[in-house]
Amino acid sequence: MNVVVIGAQWGDEGKGKIVDYLAKEAQIIVRYSGGANAGHTIVIGAEQYALHLIPSGILYPDKIVVLGAGMVIDPKALFSELEMLKSRGIDTTGRVFISDRAHIVLPRYIEIDKERDRARKKPIGTTGRGIGITYSMKAERDSIRIADLGWKEKIDELEETDRQFLAEYQDRLQAMAIDLTSFLAGHKNAQILFEGAQGTLLDLDLGTYPYVSSGMSCAAGAAIGGCIGPRNLDKILGVFKAYSTRVGNGPFPSEFDPEGEGELERFVRETGREYGVTTGRPRRCGYLDLVALRYACRTNSIDSLVMTHLDVYDTMEEIKACVAYRIGDRVVEDFPASIEDLNKAEPILRSFPGWKQSLKNARTYQDLPENARNYIEFIERYCETPVGIVSVGYDRSETIIRTSPWTK
Repeated sequence: MNVVVIGAQWGDEGKGKIVDYLAKEAQIIVRYSGGANAGHTIVIGAEQYALHLIPSGILYPDKIVVLGAGMVIDPKALFSELEMLKSRGIDTTGRVFISDRAHIVLPRYIEIDKERDRARKKPIGTTGRGIGITYSMKAERDSIRIADLGWKEKIDELEETDRQFLAEYQDRLQAMAIDLTSFLAGHKNAQILFEGAQGTLLDLDLGTYPYVSSGMSCAAGAAIGGCIGPRNLDKILGVFKAYSTRVGNGPFPSEFDPEGEGELERFVRETGREYGVTTGRPRRCGYLDLVALRYACRTNSIDSLVMTHLDVYDTMEEIKACVAYRIGDRVVEDFPASIEDLNKAEPILRSFPGWKQSLKNARTYQDLPENARNYIEFIERYCETPVGIVSVGYDRSETIIRTSPWTK
């Protein structure tokens, strides 16, 4: 069975924890897009692990993880991450593979990335990891893939500094390379988890272009970046937070007003630890945007939603969610493509009574207070999509499974 986990907002929804949790019942975890610009924090008891390239399931000793064809891989970052895991007692030997169709991030791409964003009249807010440049080179057919490392003619076309850089990693990368299509065809009876990076609203085609990432963050990307046919994807899960966050520049209709809602913004950011795993940047915070979330459900055929960070609201008397936008004299209930419209959009909010108690020890849906369940059930009705999993904390154990994605 093949299950896809994507972000249903602007990334940073807690996918890492959810993939880590679901990986317990999987045999193979494939990350299908993005690069070292992504970040997942996994909490197991008193231990925390920050991952950027390696799929979250690596922390289980018996799981195989694969960096898929849709990824762009910085070898230096990859082997640094593997060394970090080794130093913390995680044996990754023989368990980490790379699709031979994945592209490689070269050091000069990182410098170009930073310079290009600085030169923009309106910077996008890139992480400066060379991701966008690598995807650009890929589209221009001037990039280099894992499969090309043994192709002397191609290597000779590169600049001397590129060749020197690759020489340090070439043997190790080639030893990890696999034909992912053939590999998955040989594991037809396995439970396979496909892990996305960033979120739907940062997808190159579906997101708030040009304030997006350069890869495919949508569920359709799992078929392409995972080297598997779309009809072989059995379930699609969309992860979202009980509120919204965004990193970098770009429209954010439900963002808290720093003048009138600055204290609420600070509370959500600090309680939810809303700082980038990769960059450490404080995330912009706002109300849950249900207009955007419903759009994510529709464009990704999401079978089931996964709600995280519900516990951030434990102490609040009242919580609010955005149910429509006011753009000029129009009330808009569908997510627009126009950045101008999104920049002008004012959130129309609906209020919900808080529950004023800790959710930390809830382990079944009925353990949740009635007001928390009411909030979840309103989201389900609005998005016309069930919420199958609810996370009430960072630890693996702080997870409520209403519907297992591993059941057909």
